[in-house]
Amino acid sequence: MVSATLRALPDKLEMASDLKPFLWLRAEPERLAYVRWIAILAGILFCGVLHAALPLTLGHWHNILQHLYYLPIVFAGMYFGWRGGLFAGLLAGISSLPYSLHLLSVIRSYGGDQLLDILAFCAAGVFTGMLAQREREHRLAMEQTTLRLTEVYRELQDSFEQVKRAERLSAVGQLSAGLAHEIRNPLASLAGAAGLLQRAQTSDQRRDECVEIILRECERLNRLLSQFLDFARPRTPQYQVIDIRSVLEAVVDLAAHAIGRRAVRIRLELPDQIPNVECDPEQIKQAVLNLTLNAIHASPESGEVVVAVYQDDDRICVEVRDEGPGVEPEAMNRIFDPFFTTKEDGTGLGLSVVHQIVDQHGGSIAAKPAAPKGARFQMLLPRRQGAAR
Repeated sequence: MVSATLRALPDKLEMASDLKPFLWLRAEPERLAYVRWIAILAGILFCGVLHAALPLTLGHWHNILQHLYYLPIVFAGMYFGWRGGLFAGLLAGISSLPYSLHLLSVIRSYGGDQLLDILAFCAAGVFTGMLAQREREHRLAMEQTTLRLTEVYRELQDSFEQVKRAERLSAVGQLSAGLAHEIRNPLASLAGAAGLLQRAQTSDQRRDECVEIILRECERLNRLLSQFLDFARPRTPQYQVIDIRSVLEAVVDLAAHAIGRRAVRIRLELPDQIPNVECDPEQIKQAVLNLTLNAIHASPESGEVVVAVYQDDDRICVEVRDEGPGVEPEAMNRIFDPFFTTKEDGTGLGLSVVHQIVDQHGGSIAAKPAAPKGARFQMLLPRRQGAAR
């Protein structure tokens, strides 16, 4: 669409250039053009009649009248182009000609100068008309350019909307494909366990293992669907002004139960003073808990997970660090995509939900390498939601 419009622009420009010589004929509406020509002729006639009526002894007034001719001439050039200015200049010269000839017979040298004024009248009309016509053509070209740009902008907007719709359809397709892929594996395990249970010679131990597989995979499917619903239908945040430290303390308490028998340590770094934050405490707790659980799973035995908070100008930064293998550079730009995961039993929706919660709060989240090893997730939140919006 845009290329077709751009190809049509030279033809439109050529058509506009063909009409330029006739702009002075249609520069104004017909009725207004008549009124202006009547005013021009009246002004020239007025100067000519006074020239003829006044005696030559009033040379001062004759000189003023000679200069007053320029007013209708300039007026004609402005509104009717150089042709109109030339025509008005010739009329002014003809109107002043009787006075100039009479003066020539009395004062030959001065009368010759008066005759040269006829050429000055024509030159003034032509010059004014050319300037006015150039300005008029420039204005017309600007209007045409504005119309073309408006048309191109409208078509670009339509194209942009089509691209956005295509992106949304692509995102829906990717989500559907990812969800189908994640559901297929548990279903295969469930189908295999059910097949074993159907066999009459299955031992009790084997039967118990199949039941455990079914329960585990059902729990996995339930967790997957819960995370998918959290991602697909995010809850509107219920903003409150809270002390972020209480939320982080609750997260550490919950995450401590997920450690189990592992020797991973969780350390909470809280400053003595931190400004309150306007946020949804439950959603922020869910986001930080997801980051902390990921850090625990990535940490080696006897590793340490650090949950810290500090002020960054008018924002609050919540940081989760671990001592695991870190994030591969090629995966750094995809870790927040839905269903992208590097864990065998991961759903790939945890970080997507975190990103969505942070985005709803007007903040940002980024993953960076930690020193000397591991990964570091920084979640920046505005202190006030009015400032974020």
